[in-house]
Amino acid sequence: MNPIRRCRDATRIFALLVPAFVLPVVRADEPGFKPIFNGKDLTGWRSGAAELAGKTASDDGRFAVKDGVLIITGSKDRPPRMAEIDTVESYDGDFTLRLEFRASRDANSGLHLRDKAFAHQLQIRDYPRVGPYKMLRNYKDGDWNAIEVVVTGTRARCTCNGELLEAALVIPGHGPLALQSETNVVEYRNIRVKR
Repeated sequence: MNPIRRCRDATRIFALLVPAFVLPVVRADEPGFKPIFNGKDLTGWRSGAAELAGKTASDDGRFAVKDGVLIITGSKDRPPRMAEIDTVESYDGDFTLRLEFRASRDANSGLHLRDKAFAHQLQIRDYPRVGPYKMLRNYKDGDWNAIEVVVTGTRARCTCNGELLEAALVIPGHGPLALQSETNVVEYRNIRVKR
């Protein structure tokens, strides 16, 4: 085969395969789940009152999308200055949220469930070093970990890689979801919800 044609064919195949790796995919064994992070930009999210539709980064750069991943960079201030992005949509009623995260060493982030009160936040961190869930057996240090939050009424059951984090975290009855930036880098991908 002509080397130029072979190169063109390889380029076409590569162009077809790349989106499959970059964009989030709802798996066939997860019927009813819908992505709330599209893997391309921050559409569906807001910073304060400003919607981030079509943007690949927040104005302060602490929330940025690259290669299908939402990268959250922590504050350099001491004490750290926290920031969040919220879903534009409110998540009222019962739902299941699934996501994957990867925490850098000593990283600290959080998943706000319907408001910004500390008591209603699931800590997303470098658990072995920062806690509070230091004894997890299935945590993958420096790798991707799966969080599942099952909300029934005003209670949330939260697990990491199948291990229980919170049996019945009390949360408000309605409101958006939010991801927090505090310290170091935490990456998120495959954020999806089933109502």
